[in-house]
Parts: sequence; structure tokens; C-alpha cells
Amino acid sequence: MKMNNKKPIKDNIYAKPLEQIGGFRFDENVARVFPDMIKRSVPGYEEILQAIGLFTAFHVQPDSNCYDLGSSLGAATVAMRQAVKAPNVTIFAVDNSIAMIKESQKYLLKSDSKTPVQLICADFRDVKINRASVVVLNYTLQFIHPSERRKALQKIYEGMLPGGILIISEKIVFPDPEEQQFQEAMHLSFKKARGYSKLEISQKRTALENVLIPETPEAHLSRLLEIGFNRCYQWYQYFNFISMVAIK
Repeated sequence: MKMNNKKPIKDNIYAKPLEQIGGFRFDENVARVFPDMIKRSVPGYEEILQAIGLFTAFHVQPDSNCYDLGSSLGAATVAMRQAVKAPNVTIFAVDNSIAMIKESQKYLLKSDSKTPVQLICADFRDVKINRASVVVLNYTLQFIHPSERRKALQKIYEGMLPGGILIISEKIVFPDPEEQQFQEAMHLSFKKARGYSKLEISQKRTALENVLIPETPEAHLSRLLEIGFNRCYQWYQYFNFISMVAIK
């Protein structure tokens, strides 16, 4: 599922040398080029969106809520919305960037589904999760400090219905240094093949340092089981990016 039929605006945020590189922020500049940025930076993004639709169609329950937490421009929200067939379902799209929320309104208009969507500009950790049958954290948890992730996931778990699912997509690290080096090199090749220069890659890496903090797949899966999820599976991997599903 594509986010927009028009050709996305090219991401050139880090194309020129910057005297000072601040921490990465989801501001107006990022929101403007986000479709191009995500397509050229995150391997398998489109496939994950398609799968979110499949997961939703299979697991959404009548009289329940779906949540897209860290919704950015609402790509996962649209994927869920197109897949919902159960009655009395509402989708909540939550993002703490007002620029992202404003821009996402344009993408939601392209969905012909009648399933209602509520856009909420807030830190998703401050939003009450209630009667959730499908929850998506699509490259969101990695921007929260690791010490705070368990508490955030616990709150989500407590607001989910039995049989509900949580889909988490993340950039990861590997415990084996050789595999980590290999996967990083392949991700670098991925970005170069999509037109990013060495300067762009280097400057963005600096901006993301200490902002995006990845963990191992084992850390993610063991934490989900400890919280109380009945089953947890890693269903997708493309280089150092994975997606997992946890079933309550």
C-alpha cells in the first residue's frame, strides 16, 4: 500500500554539509519528505504495511479499537482502515508531532473506508488504551529510552482484549559482532542504492545517535513474554529491520 499516488518530495535534509547537527526530530521538514525518507531508509517498509492490513483483517474484533501509536503520516492507519470489516471499530492514530498529524490528514482523505479515525497529537504513553484488538508500533518503540519501554508496553497490554495483537517493527542490533557488521553493511548498501550520498548517510547517523536506540530481537521477544503475552513471533526480517507480533 502506497502512502500517496504522487511522486514524493525528495529527502535532501542532509544533502549539504551542516555546521551543527542536532538530534533528529519529526518536524515540518521531516514531515514534508517523510514518504521518500522512509522508502529509501527502511528496507521492507511497504511489505510491512501490507502485512499490517492482513493482520488487522484477521484479528480485528467487533466493538473494539485499533491503535497506531507513533502514527507519523498514518500509513499503518490507512492499512488498518482498509482492512477493517468488523462492526463498531474505531482507529486511534497517535503521534507527538503536530507536523506529522497535520500532514497525515491528507493521506487519510485518500482512504475510502468508512471506519472512523481519531487523530491525537500526544505522546502515546499518555493515551489510554482501551478495548484494543489491534495495536501497531511501527518503528516507534526505538525512539523511547530502553528503560521506559517495558512500562509503555505493559500499559498497552493491559488495555488490550484477549486475543488482541500487538505488531512491533524495529531497527535492531545483533549480539554477534560479525553479524552486526554484515547487516549494517547491507543496510548501508541499501541506502546508497536508493541515492543517498555518503554525506547524507553520515550526517543522518549523527542526528539519530542517542535518539534511536535499537535492541536485539531476543530482548524484544523476552520482554513481551514477561509482560504476559501468550505468544510472540518474529515474522519478518530485512537486514537489520524486523517486525514482530505478540498475541494476548
